[in-house]
Amino acid sequence: QVQLVESGGGLVQAGGSLRLSCAASRRTFSSYAMGWFRQAPGKEREFVAAISWSGGSTHYADSVKGRFTISRDNGLNVVYLQMNSLKPEDTAVYYCAARSGAYSDSDGAYDYWGQGTQVTVSS
Repeated sequence: QVQLVESGGGLVQAGGSLRLSCAASRRTFSSYAMGWFRQAPGKEREFVAAISWSGGSTHYADSVKGRFTISRDNGLNVVYLQMNSLKPEDTAVYYCAARSGAYSDSDGAYDYWGQGTQVTVSS
């Protein structure tokens, strides 16, 4: 069992930045691939970014490529999502997720989820 707790969400103006953090409870955190997903009101949950267990490989949704950066610190059991040049369309609840094996851009592939953190970008 892996417990995930997100933090760092908030209200920011368009063009601004936020850094989300996701803290994992398990010492075997380094064996899990991690992903970030988001869900806007009235929309389905969508993939944002993912990172391999080692941090050596990353993958991004086209909508955030070049603006968001996913990273991890296996010593601290934390995964980050640095979000720059934020747009109003980035407004959503952001979730981190963990899975054994390779990362995936499919939310159905993930075994563990955090409770989410709200990101609101004003125009």
